[in-house]
Amino acid sequence: MSDRPQRRRRGAPFHHAPEAVTYAREQAGLSQKNLAERCGISQSLMCDIEAGRRNATPATLRRMAAVLNCPLVVLQSKRPGVPTSTDKTEAPTGMPERKAF
Repeated sequence: MSDRPQRRRRGAPFHHAPEAVTYAREQAGLSQKNLAERCGISQSLMCDIEAGRRNATPATLRRMAAVLNCPLVVLQSKRPGVPTSTDKTEAPTGMPERKAF
């Protein structure tokens, strides 16, 4: 067997949200090249990660989060069925919704 990491199957989910990586990078005022250099990856890979053509490994995502000074969860992809703090919770059946004043 080879020591090479396995490639992501075509259509398999990403570890990251491409648009979140781009947004965080732009908010930090960095170019793709600057962020790639600071994370120890090529500019080509950074471009592919932001375009959604290639997957960022968990280790690369941790380095990106550290360089961008943002929480790792911001860059990670949202998984279906896993609630997030921004999800709205529905009132139990038969209970009226509360209205804001």
